[in-house]
Formats: sequence, structure tokens, C-alpha cells
Amino acid sequence: MSGFDLVFAAFGLLLGLAITEVLGGFSRALKLKRAAKPVRIGWLTPLLGLFVLLDLTSFWLTAFEERDAMGADYLTLVAVLAIVGVYYLAATLIFPDDPEQWPDFDDWYDRHKRMVIGGLLAANVGSIIGQIVLGATAEDTAAADTLAIGAAAAAEPAMSAMAETIMGLALLSLFLLLGALLVIRSRRWNIVMLLVLVLLLPSASIYLDQV
Repeated sequence: MSGFDLVFAAFGLLLGLAITEVLGGFSRALKLKRAAKPVRIGWLTPLLGLFVLLDLTSFWLTAFEERDAMGADYLTLVAVLAIVGVYYLAATLIFPDDPEQWPDFDDWYDRHKRMVIGGLLAANVGSIIGQIVLGATAEDTAAADTLAIGAAAAAEPAMSAMAETIMGLALLSLFLLLGALLVIRSRRWNIVMLLVLVLLLPSASIYLDQV
């Protein structure tokens, strides 16, 4: 069993529970649309739930890409537990547990969005720090490629630089938008920023996969 297998076995269930929390919230919201008691769901809470699902998927993919550098030591397990735990706590706060008591989901969003967004910021910062640490300690296996010649080899550094630029811009946009969501109260602007975030993550990931 590799280090990644141990980490995934320990915390894959917690990631799955976080996703289940969000999907369960969507399920309760859909049931309320057919209920006799009118409840206004709005756009804010569903968009936030959708973004969390995409962010969880991105974290899962990042962890898989770093599997070769991930060890099974105590510090790694604690770090992953902290990140995944924050994701799970944030996921539990997106939708109300008793939606019938919240006739307007936008009110729930206003009350809990700072805890959810703050948790997402903390989890993403932790994920980036983890990637930096793993990258710094991983063995450099590409040394032999530096002697390669030809057009394909010459084009590879440019593609890598472009991918790094796109990734940097995507991360900068992610943190700026999450920071703005923490301080901007306008519901209309919150909807716009959440829409941008929902489009940003898959777009950047698909582009980087193709580069």
C-alpha cells in the first residue's frame, strides 16, 4: 500500500461525506419546491453549493496528482485531516438542516456565508501549502529531459510556462473572488461572483489538461 492509498483510505470517506452533505442539501431544496409550504430558495445557496462541489472535485484531483510525493507519516495525515475537515464543516453549513424554518434561503446564506467562504479560503490555502511542501521534497525525475533536442522539446518549456501562468491567474482570481465574497453584502454581486467562480474552476482545469 502506497502513502497515497493510506491517506485516501483514511480521508476519502470524509470527502465523500462532504459531497453527500451538499447533494443532500440540493435534494431537500428540490423537495421543498413541491411542498405545500412556500419556500424561496433563490440563487445564492445553490450556487455556493455547486461551487463547493467543484472545489471538492478539484481538491480530490490535486491529491491524486500528488500521490507519488505523498507519504504516510503522521504530519501528512494530520494536514490532510485538517484540510478535509474544514471542507466537511463548510459543506454542512451551506444548506439549513431544517429548511422549513427558513422561508428564504438567502437569509440563511447571509448568516452563514462568512463561515463557509472562510473555510474554503483556509482549505485552499492549506492545499497550496501542501503542494509546495510536497513539490519541494519530491525527487526531481526530469533531469534527463534537459538534454533532449528537437522542436517538441523546445516547445515544452513554453507550454509549461503558459500552464503555470494560467494556473497562477486562476488561483489569484479564486482568492480575490472569495475575499470579495467575505466583505461584499450585495446579494446581486454575490450571485455574479459565485457564477464566475463556478465557471472558473472547470474552465481552468479543462484548459490545463489540454496544454
